[in-house]
Amino acid sequence: RENAYSRWQASFFRYSTVLMMMNYSLSHMAEQVLAARNSLKPIRIRGGGSKNFYGNPETELNDGAVALDMTSLQGIVTYEPSELVLTAMAGTPISEIKAVLAENNQTMPFDSPEFSDQATLGGCVAAGLSGPNSFVAGPIRHHVLGTQMLDAEGRVLTFGGEVMKNVAGYDIPRLLTGSLGIFGAIVRVSIKVMPIMRCDQTLQFDMTETQALDFCKGIRARALPIKCVAWLPNAEGKNGTFSIRLAGAEPAVIHAAKVLGGQLLDAEVAKQWWHDFKEQQFQFFAHRPLWRLAVAANTPTLNLGPTAFDLAGEVRWLASNIAPQAVRDAATLARGHATLFKREHSDQCPADGVFQPMSPNIYQIVKRLKHEFDPHGLFNPGRLVLGL
Repeated sequence: RENAYSRWQASFFRYSTVLMMMNYSLSHMAEQVLAARNSLKPIRIRGGGSKNFYGNPETELNDGAVALDMTSLQGIVTYEPSELVLTAMAGTPISEIKAVLAENNQTMPFDSPEFSDQATLGGCVAAGLSGPNSFVAGPIRHHVLGTQMLDAEGRVLTFGGEVMKNVAGYDIPRLLTGSLGIFGAIVRVSIKVMPIMRCDQTLQFDMTETQALDFCKGIRARALPIKCVAWLPNAEGKNGTFSIRLAGAEPAVIHAAKVLGGQLLDAEVAKQWWHDFKEQQFQFFAHRPLWRLAVAANTPTLNLGPTAFDLAGEVRWLASNIAPQAVRDAATLARGHATLFKREHSDQCPADGVFQPMSPNIYQIVKRLKHEFDPHGLFNPGRLVLGL
């Protein structure tokens, strides 16, 4: 009982401290938002800055934009390991959350790329990017249970909750995930977490892209404990490294490794390889422009230039200087879409933005939602959709 009471005291003290800091910071932010609204100045939401490259060019501060610093909103509000739910302020560093989860042998299943030690929870949700683990676990939007958002009226709105199933109203948390802050500033997030698998092994093969994609077709038809599937070309651009990560019960993993074959990597080497792939530390990802194409499963080689792939081929990374329209046409033909993920400078940005243009119907829906949440168009104008 004494241990339980001590844990309750520590949890209550942490929650009280975070709540006090949150209220102070939110009051200051609300004042900034109201001042910006009254003077009709755009608001540039700032977190750790790890993903500033992503999306359409930001509004420059020298154009009169107001910088809304989210990094003061830090701290884990609640965390119930037995419930597999964690709630934290948007400015909380991902590294801090990972450390707390690791103490309970848990992790964030969507495995978002961080690109910097300064990456924050709010930034990861706003960007909506997921890592190799999402092949089985699903993208980040599937794991966001609830959010709080600071709107253009200086109000903090609450959406969703802290339970696995919540049917109260529209699924706004999923709408905010990947919105790049155009509807408002995310200030708090509740996420679903998962236990770390006891057995984790990585197999690697030397294959061409075509061979690796053909291998992926066979993988989908098998009931194997596969967690991640990726391919990275070598420096010569002919063959490459095809990696399969297995995770689950030890007997199932060992059996799958025997069935699939390949070279079994040392655990630390494998961990580093997947980290470097997710964080784009390999030389392949240094090319600019770098495109990200989401395509249908079993799409064959696109033949657009040097390519790597993730999610068993459903995400293609293209390092090529070919015309944006040619990339988009190829993605559309593959029942997907293309994003100019990284560029050397703003001159490489297509005239209609880095994201593939929305259909007229979808554009009108997004436009109406933007008007409902942010009628004056203050928050991160143009970051997701040019003109909004």
